[in-house]
Amino acid sequence: MIENLHFIKALGLRIKAALEAGDIDAFAGMMHEHWLHKRGRSPGMSNGHINESYDHAMRNGALGGKLVGAGGGGFLLFYTHERAKLRRAMAEIGLEEMDFAFDYDGSIVMVRD
Repeated sequence: MIENLHFIKALGLRIKAALEAGDIDAFAGMMHEHWLHKRGRSPGMSNGHINESYDHAMRNGALGGKLVGAGGGGFLLFYTHERAKLRRAMAEIGLEEMDFAFDYDGSIVMVRD
């Protein structure tokens, strides 16, 4: 377990450096590396449908991806240069795209009167 945590820490530092350098392709490759490592470490974190969907995306233009938000249902997040190809491929297997945006504000406290 300790070695696994060291790997994740080192990968996180590499990801940080890639993002700070604007190297999104490297980031995508590291998402894929993390996916393979996590799936190998804990087979229960995924299932056949998720694995097949991920592999299908990688065969159809994704450069990397990961499973995010799994506790609340989960999403597969991918990076690609071939958006139209990947969209079609995922639609072929019944998965639909969801738009999202990055939040640069962080947590915001809202108070009702």
